[in-house]
Amino acid sequence: MKIDHDSSVPLYKQIEDYLRELINSGEYDDGKLLPKEKELAKKFGVSRNTVRQGMSKLVMEGLVERKKGVGTTVAPQTITTQLDEWHSFSQEMNERGVSLKNYNIEVVHEKADDKISRIFNIEQDRNIVKLQRLRGNNKEPFVFFISWFHPRVGLTGEEDFSRPLYSILEKDLSIYPSRSDEKLKAIGADKEIANRLNIEKGIPVLFRERKVYDVGNRIIEYNIGFYRGDKFTYSIDIRRGD
Repeated sequence: MKIDHDSSVPLYKQIEDYLRELINSGEYDDGKLLPKEKELAKKFGVSRNTVRQGMSKLVMEGLVERKKGVGTTVAPQTITTQLDEWHSFSQEMNERGVSLKNYNIEVVHEKADDKISRIFNIEQDRNIVKLQRLRGNNKEPFVFFISWFHPRVGLTGEEDFSRPLYSILEKDLSIYPSRSDEKLKAIGADKEIANRLNIEKGIPVLFRERKVYDVGNRIIEYNIGFYRGDKFTYSIDIRRGD
């Protein structure tokens, strides 16, 4: 890229656009240092202040991080979801422009243990469908879901679970998820979760426990999710009551 000194676009804005291209290229994703201010100033024939001005907006947006004595790197990008309104995970990601990829889908039939039988209020050893999905973007997985379904839902385990889950429930089974009850906490990744999410054992992950209910307020799904802490953020919008 060249800087057009005769353009009506300010030089700092041209520098900013150039740096955005570098960030989006993925070449600097793994901690590789972006070009230094001095190098960019020399490359484009501008002052270091102009380069610094072009960099400042990227810093404010959280796209890059300046480390004293080290340099400037691309900031780890996280996906933010809000808790003021509940959506399916696929819908949340689509609304945020994230291209969702299924890295692994496992479906099994298993006997309900004590915990699942109490959650669903069914007898122990009742046969139920369990679904495990490792999901992420085009670069890497960032969340691992495990779902158990109440027998009344009617899943056979033969469904195409590459489709959005709640689309299957609504369109194929006339089951309409209406609300969810959720709990969140941070935990250290055990060996299995670490292997699935490509992180080291013990690294903090966000653990989310969810119970999903239909329009009749009957539980239809019990789900747990493990989110990479460096890739995912929950945002809570709380309003003061009267």
